[in-house]
Amino acid sequence: MFDEFKPIDTDTHLTEPADVWTSRVSKKWGDAVPHIKRVNGQDLWFIRDEVVGMPGAYSMAGQDKSTPDMPSSYDDVLPSVYKAEERLKMMDEEGIYAEVLYPNVGGFGSGGFLKLKEPELMLECVKAYNDFLTDWCSADPKRLLPATAIPFWDMQETIKEVERCAAKGHKTILAAGRPQDFGLPRIAHTYWDPFWAAVQDTGLPISFHIGAGDLSEILSDSAKMGFRTNFASVAAALFIGNAQSINDVIFGGVCHRFPKLNFFSVESGIGWIPSYLELCDWQWTNCEVRKEHPEYDLLPSEYFRRQIYASFWFETAEAGIDNAIARYPDNIMWETDFPHPTSQYPALKAGWAQRPRDYAKEALGHIEPQLLKKVLHDNAARIFHLTV
Repeated sequence: MFDEFKPIDTDTHLTEPADVWTSRVSKKWGDAVPHIKRVNGQDLWFIRDEVVGMPGAYSMAGQDKSTPDMPSSYDDVLPSVYKAEERLKMMDEEGIYAEVLYPNVGGFGSGGFLKLKEPELMLECVKAYNDFLTDWCSADPKRLLPATAIPFWDMQETIKEVERCAAKGHKTILAAGRPQDFGLPRIAHTYWDPFWAAVQDTGLPISFHIGAGDLSEILSDSAKMGFRTNFASVAAALFIGNAQSINDVIFGGVCHRFPKLNFFSVESGIGWIPSYLELCDWQWTNCEVRKEHPEYDLLPSEYFRRQIYASFWFETAEAGIDNAIARYPDNIMWETDFPHPTSQYPALKAGWAQRPRDYAKEALGHIEPQLLKKVLHDNAARIFHLTV
């Protein structure tokens, strides 16, 4: 039932190898370039003398641990998290046809590059990452699908990078879902129209990955809940935080002005979407939005149906995925979040359907095959322009 649909995993991550930037960025920057140091047996990402990440934190698939008990080094993680050939083998074993690949170190909306502080270096590192990703995916460009990072703090360079990477075969453009966290206008603002126009011209979708804003609270624990509890709390809130991105592109008129541009809410789940869109339609009508914007010719749920997508990976029928799929069958896609801490992968956690095929059988086996084919394959093949 699973393999026959040639499933497309619309949200996976690539644990960046240690030399992504040191091998591609000018030596003049010295230790300002993201680099790995092994400290007390742990591989850590540094920018200058600041720790900015840990490969093990992104690479929990196959582990029987939970954050903060993470693998210490590249030696302790599955090779498939950072080696293309091993990733393809794993995909074959799991019956997955293709994967969309999102980053870690640069941030889920590229905000991590701002830690570099020097605009010239920031841009060079974004380009270096995108070139690395192009090369990594060349192991099988039909199955490994790159998501372009952008220097969103510089509009002209962003447009150039969109055009450059689209020409290289990238399949989606990763956007900052909360640019206001970095001192820029919200995505509802017309400031971003040149960006939307450039991406619409490429025919690629925009990806809003959860956690694309300021993530400092995930480590700070300002409420003193405890590390694990705070981590779980922030992670859960991030899943529905993407409602703000959906909200902004609809109520800000972005969908109206760019009707051929698709938007993808990545890793946000789907059970909440029908009730949220019902709320949007209610407020839209009750507040008489068209008195201010008579040009808006659709309701929020209709804009969503026309050009917005979302993905899920662990929800059940009881949580509402059946309703979401029934109401928006052409807008729902499947993912695994491999190899992140809550990814759908054999990790031996009790009571959890960890293999993708097991989850599909348990949670989706009752869904009519043609509908399931849309969710597992057709919708993703359409927006990412795949020919299988």
